[in-house]
Amino acid sequence: MALHLIKLCVGCDSITDLEEWIEENRAHHQRLGRAYEQTHTTRMVPKRVEELLDGGSLYWVIKGQVAARQKLLDVRPFTDADGIGRCRLVLEAAVVPVSPRPYRPFQGWRYLAEKEAPRDIGGKGGDLASMPEDMRRELAELGLL
Repeated sequence: MALHLIKLCVGCDSITDLEEWIEENRAHHQRLGRAYEQTHTTRMVPKRVEELLDGGSLYWVIKGQVAARQKLLDVRPFTDADGIGRCRLVLEAAVVPVSPRPYRPFQGWRYLAEKEAPRDIGGKGGDLASMPEDMRRELAELGLL
């Protein structure tokens, strides 16, 4: 059974903001002639890497709600220029919207069990996926989703 991570998406107001940041970063690397790999750097290194890489994702909390996920491809510990241990989470660039649900602020990341992870809203159940994100967020806040 896959294990996931959950993290605040600081600086993003919407899934669209996250997708635009990813695209800007990709375009920047392309302009510099560098190969692009979607990563997120974090301070703490997960200890349960095998479980995370067995189908796990990074779930993003945006404006107080779990809103989207990106599949985890790799976890790469490294030491930065100041000698501080850090970790690069290598992510699939595709952002998958999930059924929104409230989540309180926290620091760093947390493990998220498969049974606690919100379901994807794309695919066959297209009504919810095609709904504007603001409307999904508001309906979830009202307890209607």
